[in-house]
Amino acid sequence: MPSEIFTHSGTRTAWKQVGEGKPLLILHGWGSNSAVMHPLATRLKDIRTCYLIDLPGFGGSPEPPEPWSVDNYADLIEGFIKTMIPEGKTDLLVHSYGARIALKLLARKEFSGSIDKVIITGGAGLKPKRALSFYLKKYTAKTLKAPFLILPGRLREKGLNHLRKTALWKKLGSSDYQKLSGVMRETFVKSVTEYLDGLLPHIEHEVLLIWGSDDTATPLEQAKRFEKGLKKSALVIMENASHYAFLDDERQFEAIARAYLEPVQQD
Repeated sequence: MPSEIFTHSGTRTAWKQVGEGKPLLILHGWGSNSAVMHPLATRLKDIRTCYLIDLPGFGGSPEPPEPWSVDNYADLIEGFIKTMIPEGKTDLLVHSYGARIALKLLARKEFSGSIDKVIITGGAGLKPKRALSFYLKKYTAKTLKAPFLILPGRLREKGLNHLRKTALWKKLGSSDYQKLSGVMRETFVKSVTEYLDGLLPHIEHEVLLIWGSDDTATPLEQAKRFEKGLKKSALVIMENASHYAFLDDERQFEAIARAYLEPVQQD
């Protein structure tokens, strides 16, 4: 299916549409793209017009012109909803990084009315519980960087670039971080160092949480914190499913999502 292009503030974003019915905007996670979400959209296409977006820097969308924050991505998605979705109103189904964007949008009082039903699966954005090894790596990295930070601009960047290529530095970084460079590396840092726990009490929407019991990227403990922090939420746990619960058991995930999205039949 060929992609269409949406341009917001000079940034080009690839997107596709499948199905018919009430709009459902589907957002993928970090390091992924809309193709991962397409099988799910195909399963729901008889009850929803599914809009699949490649976030800037992923899939068919070029990198943003400068390092973006979660708010920048949220601004783009808000613009897409207002411009490309009929009547400017939609349901949301988001995975992992997409949950960060969803939380930002749901907390925008002037815009949140444009969003109806919300499904979050394997959602990121809350402050994770860290092991001692994480803090050891963090402060080791700071110590290694310190001598270069006092150098003049050009020498500082030259030294830091050399440091980033060393085997020790690569061991300190996450696998996601190591794969990145330039704009997307800085975008990643901006995103993962912003914790959105404080937004949860301000969200009035009803949210369905679907989580894999074996999710190691955003563990079940985080799902329970989502459930506790949101005013109106319900948590469904899929046994033996991972961070990609919608791929591990497509039929079960579809059944849960469909039961929530389809209107209740009145006698």
